[in-house]
Amino acid sequence: MPSSEIVQLIAVAAIPILLAVTLHEVAHGLVARALGDRTAEMMGRLSLNPLKHVDPVGTVVVPALFLATTQMLFGWAKPVPIGVRNFQNPRRDMVLVAVAGPASNIVMALIWALIGKVTLSIGLGGALGAFVIGMVQVGIFINVILAVFNMLPIPPLDGGRVLSGLLPPRASSRLDAIEPYGLVIVLALLFTGVLWRVVGPAVQSLGGIMQSLAGF
Repeated sequence: MPSSEIVQLIAVAAIPILLAVTLHEVAHGLVARALGDRTAEMMGRLSLNPLKHVDPVGTVVVPALFLATTQMLFGWAKPVPIGVRNFQNPRRDMVLVAVAGPASNIVMALIWALIGKVTLSIGLGGALGAFVIGMVQVGIFINVILAVFNMLPIPPLDGGRVLSGLLPPRASSRLDAIEPYGLVIVLALLFTGVLWRVVGPAVQSLGGIMQSLAGF
């Protein structure tokens, strides 16, 4: 890809990606605070400043390596700290905190779809119109990907947290024991192509709905 196209892609994708990742993490912290845990707030993580949520490895090094070697984008932000002991009902409340992240991505995808609908309705054209539509397309795609991917029932992904909170205690403990190997499992699924076969249909279906709402 020519360097000029790379610069254009970064310009279009930067805002949607930063918002998707940042608000995902902030959503976890906001729900945790509402349920009695102020850990994220006290550590300054309820911030819309993307730098507060950057993981040097997961947000910078790994995505750069993936783009350079596979032309795929993969990475993660710094998880919001959660003090489970501060919850009145830890199992239930942890499920609610976990769901908040993917739910925020669905809401953001809907907002991007609305922006796309308005942009097309008013007939915004030229370079500005193309730029906005480009951001809308990236915003829908990245938020749908994050929502679906994070709901995989593999700890430490949000879906793993949700499943752990819904399972009986003994089964929950066995699932939680997988957490140290969760990243390895996800990477193995990614490199073998299994990951996309699992999440692809849901991403395409949900993404198609969002694009229809936008009028694409």
